[in-house]
Formats: sequence, structure tokens, C-alpha cells
Amino acid sequence: MRALVHPYPSGLPSRGSAAELSDDELVAFYTPPAGSTQGAGSASHRPWVRFNFVSSADGAATLDGHSRGLGTAADRRLFALLRRPADVILVGAGTLRVEGYAGELVSAEDRAWREDRGLPGHPGIAVVSGSLGLDPDGEFLRTAPVRPLVLTTAGADAGRRRAIEEVADVVDCGERRAEPARIRAELAGRGHRLVHSEGGPALFGTFAAAGLADELCLSLSPLAAGPSGIRIIGGPGLPEAAALDLVGLLEEDGALFLRYVFPRHEPRRAAGATGVRAS
Repeated sequence: MRALVHPYPSGLPSRGSAAELSDDELVAFYTPPAGSTQGAGSASHRPWVRFNFVSSADGAATLDGHSRGLGTAADRRLFALLRRPADVILVGAGTLRVEGYAGELVSAEDRAWREDRGLPGHPGIAVVSGSLGLDPDGEFLRTAPVRPLVLTTAGADAGRRRAIEEVADVVDCGERRAEPARIRAELAGRGHRLVHSEGGPALFGTFAAAGLADELCLSLSPLAAGPSGIRIIGGPGLPEAAALDLVGLLEEDGALFLRYVFPRHEPRRAAGATGVRAS
């Protein structure tokens, strides 16, 4: 994997170099900008919220109902490396069910890397489920390597809440919908500085519409998937098209890996776009 554009040239091969980037160089490539987060526990603490997606060259976010059919070997490598420094992995319940998140989400090598740098061996895991539509006896909750955090709504079923509270922390982040601002505040309150989200599209859409997404890491697969398949952003839509700054670009075997940053702006709300009606 080689860098075509990168944000921190002093520590990486020069622009246009054919040099292959090591794992540590790739992690450095994706480091949040200096000063983008405040120290955990400070009054102004705001986590850096990153979303990671893969898409076909013609814009499909899934192939045969899953994203994994779009990924290349380089995408799978980068997918794992983006988890490596994360404080918490944030995912919607629908994506969790479709893609599968049971068991360890980082490798033994990643655990050692984290522990060498004073991080917990495994990132936290947070799931957005407005209706608490999770199976408390299912594989995900039963095999989770750390106690999950489930972000839900005050209107979720009380019986489901009691069952899931046996195996996870359950926190309300809205009345009828899980609201991005309250999700971010809850994660900040737990000391998380780098929030790494793997979707799904509805979760990304509501964060982007609220002005609370900081970064989009997009793997562009050299495939044409055809007219079927969802896009990477869903939900009610954005109040207006959002400009993105390209700060990094990698390439391997025809696949492109784009790193976009959302310019800082005040949160705006589209009509009806008050949060994630997660399942």
C-alpha cells in the first residue's frame, strides 16, 4: 500500500513514493489532527468521531447484502489497523446483525500493540439500538471480550432492557431516537477520545446531518456492483451537501483508500432527522 496524498509528510515516505507503508506508518497516517481532541475529563472534551466504509467504484456499500464482498486484501488490512488505536468501536444494531461482531474484534498482535502504549487490550464496544432489538443470549453479547455499552432510547421495551442489562451497560440517549449529540456525550463522559464507527449508513447519516462526524475513511473497491445495494449514508438525509476535505489517499492493486475530514461547523438538523431509529 502506497501513499499518494498524506497529511503528515515528516514521518512518512514522500508524496508519490512507491514505498510500501508499514502497519505503524498506516496507523500514523490516520492519526487525528493535533489538537482535534481535548484530554479526557476536561470540560471541553470532544471525541474525534471517525466513520469507516467500503464502497464499489459505482457507489454500492454492499454486495449480496454484505459489505465484506467489496473488500480487498488491502481493505481488510486497513480495516483491522483502524481499530487498533480506537478507544471505542461504535456500530448500529442492524450492521452488527448483518456483518457479525461476535468475539474478539482485534488480533493478539493488536492487543500487544495497544498494551505497549498504555491502552486497554481491547477497545470498548458500543452498539446503537433504539428498540433494544438485541438477543441477550445471542453470540455477540455472550462472547463480547469487554462489557458492551448499548445506547438506546427511553421508549425501549422495559423487559428487553432488564434482560440486556444483565450482560451490558444500557444508557438512554433520547426519547424515541438515539440522538448523536447524546451518544457522543456519553462516550466522551467515559473518557473515549477516538470513536471509530463502522456504520451502518443510518448512523453515519444522522451524525453527518448533526455536524458531529469528523472523518470519513472510504475504501473504494475496483468493482462495479450494479444498481442494487445501499449507499454508505442513509437516514432522512443531510440539510445540504456537505463539503469534505481530502487529507489522505492510499492505493493498492487498483483500490483507493480515501481519508476525508469534515470541516468544523455548527450542527444543523434536517426536518425529522433527530436521531437514529435503530433496531
